Amino acid sequence: MRRRDFIRTVAGATVVWPFAALAQQQPVPVVGFVHTASPGDASHFVAAFRQGLKDTGLVEGQNVAVEFRWAERHHDRLPALYADLVRRQVAVIVAAGGEPSPQLAKAATQTIPIVFTANNDPVRQGLVASLNQPGGNVTGITIFGAAAVAKRLQLLHELTPQTSTVAYLVNPNNPNRSIEMSAAETAAHSLRMEMLVINAGSESEIETAFATMDKHRAGSLLVASDTFFWQRRDQLSSLAARHRIPAIYYLREFAQAGGLITYGNSVPDMYRQVGIYTGRILKGEKPADLPVQQSSKFDLVINLNTANMLGLTVPYGLLNAADEVIE
Repeated sequence: MRRRDFIRTVAGATVVWPFAALAQQQPVPVVGFVHTASPGDASHFVAAFRQGLKDTGLVEGQNVAVEFRWAERHHDRLPALYADLVRRQVAVIVAAGGEPSPQLAKAATQTIPIVFTANNDPVRQGLVASLNQPGGNVTGITIFGAAAVAKRLQLLHELTPQTSTVAYLVNPNNPNRSIEMSAAETAAHSLRMEMLVINAGSESEIETAFATMDKHRAGSLLVASDTFFWQRRDQLSSLAARHRIPAIYYLREFAQAGGLITYGNSVPDMYRQVGIYTGRILKGEKPADLPVQQSSKFDLVINLNTANMLGLTVPYGLLNAADEVIE
């Protein structure tokens, strides 16, 4: 090769090489997102999660990828879904949908960072060492808290002041049921109401529970905070309407399904915070250093159509305080 041609070839290679290097994109981190329900149930939660990621500068399809897995309400599918994500060595696992999703995620890996959504006490559940210092590879957001149940009973009493007996529907399979139940019993006592505790851990037992309410002439219903009940909100609201019993629930989706009134944490805001924590971990922070947050945003939702169907007049003060009135 002549000297002039050699110099031209080397110079050309020098010019082309940086462009070739730029063309080789760095692989984006992959987040594994597991939910106990179905995509249709959780689409607004996913949108809030993506917003949380965006708040940290991460956009799905650009600088982060998300692999979704859905248990479709079949909790026995969860171990396999988590095992698959562990084999794929995703960067972060989001354990969503409440119990038992976080516990099964933790059982699947002690190394991959996990961000959970929890309905119960994550310390008592053994997920973290403490709320302020989680330790290990797990952190997240919880809506656990007994104070809200007392507020629900107060709201229900304001809506049905003549009621002397309130039924409290609880899932006997929930290991944390006694904490909220104790707060409900204390609130009922302060309002001089008798509380009838009814257990229901299956769809058939929910049906039976309403017959028990009729038998004991319960004037209103307080439904415990539980993912099991959230997944059966259509059944619960339909039965409450059929038996003409005013009921209060813990999440707005119950009112959207026809339930009378709800008071509880904003779950979309919870998922936005999960997205923020996921983004922070992807940027280098450790789960052990991120305190478990207790969701602090609450929504009061009233379904006025259901109130009218039950022949109830909603006090103006209650309507004025509502974050949303469904008409």
